[in-house]
Order: sequence, then C-alpha cells, then structure tokens
Amino acid sequence: MRLLVIGVGGVGQSVAMLIKHGEIHGGQWLDALVLADFNYERAKEVADLVGDSRFIPEKLNADNKQDIVDLVKKHNINFILNVVAPIYNEVIFEAAYEAGVGYMDCAMTLSHRHPEKPYELPHVKLGDYQFEQNEKWKKKGIMALAGSGVEPGISDVFAKYAQKHLFDEIYEVNVRDGDNYIIPGKEVSFGFSIWTTIEECLNPPVIWEKDRGWFTTECFSEPETFFFPGGIGNVEVVNIEHEEVLLVPRYIDCKRVTFKYGISKEFRTMLKNLEALGMDKADKKIEIGDSEITPRDFLSVVAPSPLETATVMVGKGCAGTWVTGKKNGLYRSVYIYQIADNQDCIEKFGTSSVVAQTAVGPVVMLDLIANGIWKGVGVVGPEAFDPDPFVLKMKDYGFPAALYEKDSEYDEQYQRDEIFNEMFGV
Repeated sequence: MRLLVIGVGGVGQSVAMLIKHGEIHGGQWLDALVLADFNYERAKEVADLVGDSRFIPEKLNADNKQDIVDLVKKHNINFILNVVAPIYNEVIFEAAYEAGVGYMDCAMTLSHRHPEKPYELPHVKLGDYQFEQNEKWKKKGIMALAGSGVEPGISDVFAKYAQKHLFDEIYEVNVRDGDNYIIPGKEVSFGFSIWTTIEECLNPPVIWEKDRGWFTTECFSEPETFFFPGGIGNVEVVNIEHEEVLLVPRYIDCKRVTFKYGISKEFRTMLKNLEALGMDKADKKIEIGDSEITPRDFLSVVAPSPLETATVMVGKGCAGTWVTGKKNGLYRSVYIYQIADNQDCIEKFGTSSVVAQTAVGPVVMLDLIANGIWKGVGVVGPEAFDPDPFVLKMKDYGFPAALYEKDSEYDEQYQRDEIFNEMFGV
C-alpha cells in the first residue's frame, strides 16, 4: 500500500509510530507513507522520528482539492487517511474520489443542526454528505471507509463482534467512554483536539431508536454512572453527538443506540460558558489586525495545546461498547473495551493515549485492507466487515481488546470471559 496521511498532529504521529510498531509482530504491508501537513517542519520531524525512508514528509493545504490530487499522482498513492479536523473532510473526500483512490477518516463529515428544533430533530447528520454518495463511489469501484478511529471505529467493530458471536437478539448498543486522567495543576483542560471537542460536545446529541429513528436531545443529557474496568471505576457519562449512533443502525439490528462520554461537571460548565461567550463559533470570522479568524480557531491557538499537556497527564482511558440482549434465551449484558495508559503511550509512541487509541483503529483497518482481508466498494462503516481479524490483530499493535459481563443471566459467563481474553491477548 502507498498511503497518504493528511494531518501530522498527534494522531498522524501515532499512525506512523504504530505502523512501525505493528510490523514487528504482524509483518510489513506498507510500501510508502507520505506524511502531509500544512506545517512541513512538523511532517519532517515525525518522518525523522520514525527513521524509515518509506516515510516521506510533504507540505499540503488540506483545504485545496487540486493540491491533494496532485500529491496523490506525485507519489502514486492508492489510499488516503484523513486525520485532520473534520471541517476538511468534504474536500479530502472529494479529492480521493477524483483521484480514484481509497479513503478513510476517523470522524465523518459534520452535522448541521435543525433550524427550528435543534434539540428535538436532526437536520444534516454526521456522515450524511458521505453516505449520500455511496452509489457514485460504488460505480467507480473505490471505497470510502468512514468513522475508523477508536470511537467511531473500534467501538463499531466491537458492536459487530457482539452481533456475530455473543447475542441472538440485541436490545441496545451503548458506546461508553471514560477515564481517570489527571493533568497536575489544571482543573480543566483539553485532552484531544480543541476544535473537535467543542464541535461534538456542544452540538445536540443524537440518539437512535428502532420505533422512532434518529432524534436529538439537550447537550449533556441523561447522565448515568457507568463502571469502567482497569482501575478506572465509576464515572458519570452524558450524551454527546457521535458517529456510532449514525453508523450502527445501518448494519446491526437492535432497538436503541447511544453514545455517552465521561465529561466532568467542571469541563461541561467551561464549555457552556465558552458557548455563552460565542467562543465556540466556527462559522463567523472576526478581524484581528490584518487577519481574520473564527473564535473557535482563536481558542485553539491560545488554549494549552493537548500535545503539550499530554506529556504530564497520568491515568488511563477506556473506550468500549456495552451491548444488551439475549443469548440462548437468557438476558446478557456485555462490555467489550480497550484500555490505554497515557504514560505508557508517551513512552512507546511519543503521543498521548487519547490520540494513540484514535490511531490504532485506522492502522489495523489499513493493514487488513492492504492484505486483502477487508474488501469493499462504496461508502461504508466499520460494521460492514468481518470483525474477527480486526479484534485479533489489535494485540499486534499493543492495544488488545477485553470483555466482561455486566449483570447477565448468561450461564457461560466465566468461561466466555476467559476464552475471549485469552484469545485476544489480555
């Protein structure tokens, strides 16, 4: 595979480091990787860090479709991985189609809230722009794999695995993400892209129900306490907008799909205050001297960078999918998850666990595509493929999956847990 990675921030660096790490255990599948970023020096820094001539730095404006197409031709690229802010998704998606190459992103094209009832009805949903072009991509014989990070991405594969192996009937697919991260000296801080965090946290959360379809609620609605394994413990989680709710119902027969994330009350208050002050705006530019910038972009510049705070952050993050339903006539409740320790990821990859977890999903998927294990055309989500080779390969990249039963009646609980965790390297 000749791969173009657009965006060399924390996720882009993690992708490069994970590919090298995975080759030790899973074999080489990469012929060349072009690391492209608006900041050429940053791209070169990461290429030098990897220390492999197959990793080539390039300068690129992700907002210029023709520049992307030209870079694809220059390096004979056959697949694009988009790991920049989702505001650029449409341009990169269209460039991949025009160039006739495969496409993958970690977050789908953006939503637009309903003009009259934003907290009741969806309008333009996450990924609508992409899935509306499914037939066009099919006819051209190329694939766009949308939502391939950790959430969405790994969480969607876990849902598919549960459907294939663990349940006869599924009631709910509930993605739950929590952590015990602490950044010394900072009560609130951004652990991931500031731009993206504001986007997904302040947009109306979306929920799907079989009898109702997709609908929206108030921000941070339906708080619940969820127990996370690995020493994290109980964390309050709330609804936020996320792609799994748009992806899972397309492929998995169930009654309800939700996404909830552990956001502290202090962080929620900070985000709502930013919204009240208009600092969340990304569609209105203000003049600063001779330049124009949106309030959100300004905030992304002046707030402490997640890349900086990552080095001192301690704790673990858990991403997973909680599925309920029936197996052999008995009620079953299963949480399939992946845990990453921040300081461990800093040592191995030079990036935080948050971005390393995000990067491992697309890297494993690219591995499977390059080796002809995952095949497809059109616009698809991770649920479109066999989950087994993905879950097995996670351990090759240092991020094994795990499973535990939650309040199940299922009589093979202990045996099933032991088999799963032994098989997948926990």
